Amino acid sequence: MLSIATTKYVTLPNGVKLFYREAGSRDNPTFLLLHGFPSSSNQYRHLITALAPRYHILAPDLPGFGFTETPADYAHTFANLADTIDEFLQIQAVKKFAVYIFDYGAPTGLRLALKRPKDVLAIVSQNGNAYEEGFGDFWAVVHPLWKGTPTEAVRDEAAGNLLTIGATKFQYETGTPNIEVLDPAAYTLDQALLDRPGQKDIQLSLFIDYQNNVKLYPEFQKWFRETNVPILAIWGKNDVIFIPPGAEAFKKDSKNVEVKLVDAGHFALESSLREIAGEILAFFSKHHI
Repeated sequence: MLSIATTKYVTLPNGVKLFYREAGSRDNPTFLLLHGFPSSSNQYRHLITALAPRYHILAPDLPGFGFTETPADYAHTFANLADTIDEFLQIQAVKKFAVYIFDYGAPTGLRLALKRPKDVLAIVSQNGNAYEEGFGDFWAVVHPLWKGTPTEAVRDEAAGNLLTIGATKFQYETGTPNIEVLDPAAYTLDQALLDRPGQKDIQLSLFIDYQNNVKLYPEFQKWFRETNVPILAIWGKNDVIFIPPGAEAFKKDSKNVEVKLVDAGHFALESSLREIAGEILAFFSKHHI
């Protein structure tokens, strides 16, 4: 059994050189951890250690994030992100898995679920949105990107609002009861990777494409109803990006959902790791995963 996560690369058929973290025995159920903007698998560094004794953990860096490398012609859309993770799971010979969805990891993971509807054992949604009720005021700065083809001025304004160190720290600090528990290395790494050449266009492409995830919400919700997959919606209740009504909304379509609110912001694992890990272990035990 791997007690500490190993870091690896795998080159996929689509040309993506995917970076991922792996821990735990492959004899145990696989738990796929999908990160959000503007982070990487690094956001799961502590959760991996907490869960690896019982689960086989795979935590990839999505294309456009972290240390994953993409070919020049790779289109950064959420459909392609989901297809890339599907290729990754196929290479890993993973057939059944539970999935942790957070932020961008939510539309990626739920698109993956539509592709592999019988393979998902359970969902842990930590501020991972699938309902319009879950959008906070933060999204007002994104909406101009959804109005036709955005001009360069609109793109520059969005980049100034979304891709700076101030914006990155805002996501970590807002709603965190005690910001002294935050590790500045986390948001500093995020920003250093965001500041690389080419990242502005990649990240704006994903923000523009996010509107297509919203169009798929009815399909995600239909899948919840049809599969009755176990869902733990565990939310940082102080998040201003994806707000608590997004957690409660799962109850509309799932009879097999538990909603838990923790006193945290968007990056809830940075301040509430022990509580969230404990809830996950209890939830998986209840559902024999």
